[in-house]
Amino acid sequence: MSAPAPPRIFSPTRRIARDARHAHAAPDHSAQFLRADMAEDILERLAFMQVEPKRVLLLGDRPNLLRQSLEERGFTVCTAGPDTIDEEQPFPAPAFDILVSMGLLDTVNDLPGALLHVRRALPEGGLFFASFTGAGSLPQLRRILAAADGERTAARLHPQIDTQGASALMQRAGFSRQVVDSRTLTVSYRAFERLVADLRAQGMNGVLADTPPPLTRASLDRAKEAFAAQADDTGRVTETFEILTLTGWK
Repeated sequence: MSAPAPPRIFSPTRRIARDARHAHAAPDHSAQFLRADMAEDILERLAFMQVEPKRVLLLGDRPNLLRQSLEERGFTVCTAGPDTIDEEQPFPAPAFDILVSMGLLDTVNDLPGALLHVRRALPEGGLFFASFTGAGSLPQLRRILAAADGERTAARLHPQIDTQGASALMQRAGFSRQVVDSRTLTVSYRAFERLVADLRAQGMNGVLADTPPPLTRASLDRAKEAFAAQADDTGRVTETFEILTLTGWK
């Protein structure tokens, strides 16, 4: 008996379109703080582990924040996105020693299957890194959107993964060794619109299969009021981003 299909939470079509928009938009490097942090963290891990330059498949590196640094260190890098590689399908035959995914794996429907395909795509001793926002992210925005919707709330933000769940999935995928850790970034905003703009600039638009209804003018006004109600004495709201990093060895 075949296993039941995973629930369809995310839309692959919307996911590919979001990645394409992010790839071709004029890069606002000042707004890329999440991906910049992910890129810096990967570089630090490689240096700490004293990994020699090898062949790397880099997924989701927009706008090329990691590729250049890796190449400067002697790594041979190939980049790809959801439009060229479907993480929920088998990867090409092992041709890379290291596989890095940035900001992608939290929006696949079959994450256990994706991790299994990653492991199978690596040679023996191959190394895998994945970074994405975790379950501790955007608590303020969740409250704001709940207030905006009132009594009839809509699913507007993605379900997210915590460290315990990620660890269990890595073990299930069969990595010989695996580590999952997290860190938090805090960013303060003076306006609700700026918070939303930052998310869009970093390619964090929603890709849910069931598209929520757009915010009405009245609900947008309620969102702004909820934002203002959470502001500190300086008029700023501090938002939290939790970044999960998965490390696995085949």
